[in-house]
Formats: sequence, structure tokens, C-alpha cells
Amino acid sequence: MQIDIVDFVDGARAARGVAVIIDVFRAFSVACYAFHGGARRMIPFADADAALALKRANPGWLAFGERYGKKLEGFDLGNSPYEVTLADLRGKTIVHTTHAGTQGLSNATGADVVLTGSLVNAGAICSYIRSLAPSHVTLVRMGQAAQQRCAEDDLCAEILHARLSGRAYDTAGVRARLRIAPAAQKFFDPAATWAPEPDFELCTDVDRFDFVLRLTGRDQPHPWLERIAL
Repeated sequence: MQIDIVDFVDGARAARGVAVIIDVFRAFSVACYAFHGGARRMIPFADADAALALKRANPGWLAFGERYGKKLEGFDLGNSPYEVTLADLRGKTIVHTTHAGTQGLSNATGADVVLTGSLVNAGAICSYIRSLAPSHVTLVRMGQAAQQRCAEDDLCAEILHARLSGRAYDTAGVRARLRIAPAAQKFFDPAATWAPEPDFELCTDVDRFDFVLRLTGRDQPHPWLERIAL
């Protein structure tokens, strides 16, 4: 199995084989918690206006959206896993747009399979990829605003690479390592009300979930994330 590690939107565009689009803080942690909370479907968008338009055309749907970490006007929720755990999402369809993660999903058009990447389901991602037995895996670190490398996405890629290569990885120190990461500081800043402190614990709960999220319906106008249990 060849494993490449690439970055940002350009990396997503270049991804081949099984592409894992990584966004730990917080897009694809949010997605996992949404499905855990009973969401039926999530539709990722690169464009915020398009996401909101589809939501308005479907009043029973919910819209999650952020830019620079903050909730977008007109959206039901921003990009906080803690807020997601407090919402009733049972049976809901959600449109979702973020500054980094959903940009990667929308641009990974050359990959055969596209998965979301996060710490909370890292083990499930590796198990699912091994079941596919692909010749090529591309780990795409979306980073801060899809423009700058960040410790949390780098670490997630490191863990996935090690496990896919058959090496054990001790995740006991993940929280301590990421607590001092620049992108984590917002969670401990009382002024950053859009990034509540529980988000940090939720995003760094390694291997919490035993499912993967796969982008499905890629030949349709609005591909969606499908929950695949292992």
C-alpha cells in the first residue's frame, strides 16, 4: 500500500486511491458527533451560499457553517461538536460548510473513495481502508483555513500512517500534545464563545467511534456523507 501525505485544497485535488480528508478541529469531528446523535445525512459544501440556499429550499433541514471558526449568519449551528451534542439531530439532513474540511471533500474528485478524517474515528478509518485493500491511500491534511499546516491534522495523519503501515501508535499523549497547539488555544479563551472548551475534549477523544463517513453519490448534484459501521 502506497501512502502519500499531502496538504490543503491542492492536495485534495491531487489525491488518488482512497483519500482521507483530515480536519480534526473541527469539521469532521462535528460530522462524527452529528451522526452519533442520529443525523440521517450530511451534505458537504465548499460554497456557503449554495449550502444555505439548499437548506432554505428544504425548511426541515439544518445548516451547519463556519468561516474563520465562527458561525455563519443564517445557519443553525456553527462548527462546534459540543453544540452538536446538545441538539436534537435524530433523522435530520444537514448541510455543512467549513473553511477547510468541506473544501477538501468537494475537491477530491480524482480519488476512488473519499473519507473524512478525524481522531475520534481514526481506528475505524484504518480498519475500513484495510478492508478495501487499496494500492494507494492519500492522507490530506486540510490545516488551518486550508492554508497553513496545523498540529492536530499533522498528528492525525501521523497516527493513520503508522497504523496503516502496521505500526502501533501510543495515543495516550494526544491531548497533552495538542493542548499546547496554536489552534487549540481558542478552546481555552473565554472570549471565543464560538469555540467552547468541551470541544477540545470531544475532538481529541481518540477512537471514540466505530464508524467511518464516506462521501457517497459523487455523480449526483449534492454528494452526501454516509455512515458506515464497522
